[in-house]
Formats: sequence, C-alpha cells, structure tokens
Amino acid sequence: MKRNVVACMMAVIMASSICVPIAADSSVASVESGAESLATSNPDTPAADTVKGKSTGLKIGFAVQTLSNQVWAQQAEQIEKDAKNDGNEVTVVDCKENANTQIDQLENFVSSGVDAIIVNPVDPDAIEDVCAEARKAGIMVMSWDENMTNADINWLIDNYDLGCKIGSEAADWINDKFDDGKCEVVVLGYPQTPILLQRENGILDQLKEKAPNATVVANQPAIDTTQGLNVMETVLQSHPDVKVVCCIGGGGAAGANEALKGYYGSDRPDDIGIFSTDLTDETIASIQNNEFNKVCVAITGNSYVCGDAAYRLLIDKESGKEVDQNVYRELIPVTADNLTEMTAVPGETTSSAVETAAN
Repeated sequence: MKRNVVACMMAVIMASSICVPIAADSSVASVESGAESLATSNPDTPAADTVKGKSTGLKIGFAVQTLSNQVWAQQAEQIEKDAKNDGNEVTVVDCKENANTQIDQLENFVSSGVDAIIVNPVDPDAIEDVCAEARKAGIMVMSWDENMTNADINWLIDNYDLGCKIGSEAADWINDKFDDGKCEVVVLGYPQTPILLQRENGILDQLKEKAPNATVVANQPAIDTTQGLNVMETVLQSHPDVKVVCCIGGGGAAGANEALKGYYGSDRPDDIGIFSTDLTDETIASIQNNEFNKVCVAITGNSYVCGDAAYRLLIDKESGKEVDQNVYRELIPVTADNLTEMTAVPGETTSSAVETAAN
C-alpha cells in the first residue's frame, strides 16, 4: 500500500517533467542492430525519453551483486566520489549475489524516492517487474552488464566477443612462443553465470580456431582469487607443463598468478602466460612486475574509469542529453606497453595509479 501511495505521488511529479526526443548518437554508443526504442517494445512503461532535466541534488541507488569483488567495489567507490563532487548522493547496497535480496533492495529504493537506480543484476529476469515499477514512479533505471527491457540505459558488454578477444590474444601468444603451436592450456571459467559462460565459450572457440594444436587440459570454475589459487595448484600437480591460463575474470587470474609464483618460486619462465579481463590491482601489479599476466582485456578501462564512465552516462541521460538505450563498452587489450596509460584513475596521475597497484 505504501508503495502505491509513493508511486502516485511520483506520478504527479513526473507530470511536470521535461520530455525530449531520443535519437541515436553514435558518439555516445553503438546500438544493437535493429534494436527498437523502449517505448515501442514495452508500451506499459514510460517512454525512454522521459527525464528530470537536472544533474545535481540527485539521489542515486546503486545495487551491486557483491562488494567482495574488487572490480565492483572500486567502481562503486568511483561513483560515490563523482557523485559527491557533483553535489549528488549515492547509496550503495550489496545483495551478496542473492536475487531475492536484490529485489528487496530495489523496492526500498523505489519506496525511498530515489531519482535514479544503477543495478548490476544477479538475475535480470527476476528484477524486470521491480524496475518497471521504478520507471513508472519516474525513476531512471540503468542496467549494468545486462540487456533489460525495463531500463532506460543498458550498459553492456558483448561477453562472447570479450571471451573471443581473450582467447585470440592467448592464441596469438601461443603461436608466437611455440613453433608447432603445441602447449597445454587451462581455462578458468564460471558457467554458473550465463554471461560468464558466454565469455568461456568465446575463449574456447578462439583457441580451437586459432591455436588448434594447443590442448585444453583443464576447464574449471574460478570466480575469485581463492578459487583460482586452489584450482591452479591442483591442476599443476597433474599437469606441471601448463603454459597458458585463460580466465573469464580478474579474480581467477590473480589466483592463478599466485599459484604459478608459488610453483616456480624466483625462477619465472617467460613461456608461461595468463590471459584475462578485469584490470584489477593484482593484474596491474603482475604485469608491472613481469610476473605471469601477459594480456588483460580491459572493459572500458580500469575499475575506476568504468565507474566514472557509468556515472557520467547516467548524468548525461538524467540532464536531458541524448543517450542510446543500449550502450556497448570498448574492449582494450592491456600489456606492459600500454599499462601506464590504462591505469590512469580519474583525478589522479597515471604514475601514482601504477605505483599504488604495484605496492
């Protein structure tokens, strides 16, 4: 009942909102081919061009899957920093990867009358209804990493393409390092999560296509550092000649790097490489210190750059600028050659960012 009253009040407020037509803007983002506008595909929700027309004094709710993931924690930190500098307020909540908890958190955001919601969905289908409720109450919704119907902005990764990029970088390295292209490979995936399974499939497809003589000797789930460490230590017992590790995320890569360091000690062969995504502090330090991470495919940039980009996109939309509903993020391979450039933190110097990670 309380939510219905709030929704009615917000509907009155929205009656005085400013409306501007939305047009595709190639300088802001690329859009899925043939994608229809939200107003057309879902007539039961407000048109995607309804905005409040302001960018300061906003209350923003940010619902994250888990803050135990360093990447998401740093992204949230940057969003809070940006919002504070702009005179806005961000409330960050962690559902600990529980979809029902996330639904409750989003309902609380709606009841409290926030101006905008950023959500990193555990289960996008499960939150469609509550996001529709938010939009009907005049609250802008931004979906992070998932293509949702009831979102004003979908900030997306083509996860299969990301996996292909990781696998392609690994395959090129294999073909360069080994004359016959023969070596043992480990893939650290996470099939429990559909988008991460897409990354895993992309890795495997590119290895098969571009490095057909390489052999995947283990394909195990590893989403965080502990899992990556444990899996890699176990694999090395039965496959001590592993040369390449491909990871769907930075957590598994960090664990694999620690396992390899423990296995080889001070003797670090130059024909062993880890290929991953998520430009975490551990990955930055590993590349900087010439350890086992060779290529990290950054998504937009480092975690702080991602947080800044997501926040700026939301503010652009909230202030009435033209923003596509589906915004695809850039994939950028990071090596020792461009590490300094890619570790720049908004508001800091590139050198200080690298030094912080290395320490």
